[in-house]
Amino acid sequence: MVLRRLSVAGISLAATLAAAVLAAAPTAAATPQTPRPATGSALAQAAPDIDVAKVQAHLTELNNIATRNGGNRKSSGQGYRDSVAYVKNKLQAAGYTVTEQPCTSGCAGGAGPNLIAEWPKGDAGSVYMFGSHLDSVGAGPGINDNGSGSAALLENALTLAEQNPDMAARVRFGWWTDEEQGLNGSDFYVNSLSTTERSKIKAYYNFDMVASTNGGYFINHVSSAAAAPMKAYWDSLGLQPEENTEGAGRSDDYSFEQAGIPTSGYAMGAGARKTSAQAAKWGGTANRSYDPCYHQSCDTTNNINSTGLNRSADGIAYTLWKLAAADTTPANDFSLAAAPSSGSVDPGASVSSTISTATTRGSAQTVKLSASGAPAGVTVSFSPASVTSGDSSTMTVATSATAAPGTYSLTLTGTGSVTHTTTFALTVKGTGSCTSQQILGNGGFENGTTPWTGDTGAIGAHSGQSAHSGSRFAWLGGYGYSAADTLSQPVTVPAGCSRATLTYWLHIDTDETGNVAYDTFKIKVGSTTLTTLSNTDASNGYTQRTLDLSRYVGQQITLTFAAAEDASLQTSFVLDDAALQTG
Repeated sequence: MVLRRLSVAGISLAATLAAAVLAAAPTAAATPQTPRPATGSALAQAAPDIDVAKVQAHLTELNNIATRNGGNRKSSGQGYRDSVAYVKNKLQAAGYTVTEQPCTSGCAGGAGPNLIAEWPKGDAGSVYMFGSHLDSVGAGPGINDNGSGSAALLENALTLAEQNPDMAARVRFGWWTDEEQGLNGSDFYVNSLSTTERSKIKAYYNFDMVASTNGGYFINHVSSAAAAPMKAYWDSLGLQPEENTEGAGRSDDYSFEQAGIPTSGYAMGAGARKTSAQAAKWGGTANRSYDPCYHQSCDTTNNINSTGLNRSADGIAYTLWKLAAADTTPANDFSLAAAPSSGSVDPGASVSSTISTATTRGSAQTVKLSASGAPAGVTVSFSPASVTSGDSSTMTVATSATAAPGTYSLTLTGTGSVTHTTTFALTVKGTGSCTSQQILGNGGFENGTTPWTGDTGAIGAHSGQSAHSGSRFAWLGGYGYSAADTLSQPVTVPAGCSRATLTYWLHIDTDETGNVAYDTFKIKVGSTTLTTLSNTDASNGYTQRTLDLSRYVGQQITLTFAAAEDASLQTSFVLDDAALQTG
């Protein structure tokens, strides 16, 4: 939790600092996992029990990362970047859409990226967001502040993926950079959102220091509508939570609050002192700070209250399920199909398909039809545009005379009380004409991160490596433990050309020895691997390499550069000046 906000709810900065440096050493709580509400209660049925041992395993890894990186995970250091990689790899393996968002303004120099992960189910127009800061202060590893919130969120995200319930709304997670320097990462994220995107976020929930050894049970805006599910869970445990006055305006929820987004969250306290009344209610020691290791080197895995951590993690799960998971299987459902599911057409002509629906559950409903994925010069229309499930519509795919020959996948969507999709494969015939051109966007990485997707935090002017030309490049790998980075870009290789050639400059350096390929660099088109390099290909300086992509002429493809490291000894794959030339 940052010390940026000075006097909040009568608590002075001087008092907070004084409480933070109490000499008494904390004792890690060894209390057994908190019992859930009784089996059969509404709360017990609402969400899974989060395994606190798994949350603590994440904390152990964050502590190890700090130990390997000078004893901290501050936002501008390698410890933070390694923390991002650890969380990101877990989320990607679980099926999340994961984005690294570089903080390009307002953050401390060298600050690492925000990490955003969205579960790709539920209504995209209704988003509930859960966040915590992933950085520590420079003085210590930051395991309570704020590994505790970050690890509790990570295990909730992994449990959501494992349980895979039907979703009524979207769930988005954020792990923020540079909080300890002034809420800078979350400020940057909120300010980057358009008015429309902000309006989709129905509430934001923040978790900062949720395992304080002498902690209390505090909720941000405890009486608000946003806080209701969080309070309901802690009330069910008899905890009698209080307003988080100490943390008001001092953590990342403040960035969302300033933008008019409803906020709440859990906390167990920082440097302020526990009152006698709170000690009588919650246990612990009166007139001692909630976290005696606040912002100190002793904030390690020994500084964790496992009971409080478990109660917080389970309350997050209850809130998430209550707000975003669908209560039941839809009462009314339908199916969607296209017949035929593919078609060929000359430029300037059209092709049609029958889009049929059927009621598969409950009563018939109105289904609105739409299409996406059409290339330039191709339009898709439906007659009628909406049907009652059980009826059909005629889809017409019309092409202009200038439509580029090739094969394209159109996504057809039916939207009613639920949403279903199917696909139509469109082939625009002809050979077309070829204009010799370079078609890869921002291959030198000098113009930000667009249109690259994936681990875009790898793009930048990083210290420790250098560009082949210009000042920016993509640094994949280099962690020294099991990790993976990918950069992808969709591109259409025009028809009519006889060849397409990928060129790129790659520098490989490694701490591995011998001729065994431990760490790899792959180039893929879709799921097909075209070439693989490894630590055995390391050499001084950049080497230009070439790859023939002529087989993909006339197709839409996704080009991916992917690096993967094993459990030890780094290999860095530094990429620059990539180009895809047609002719």
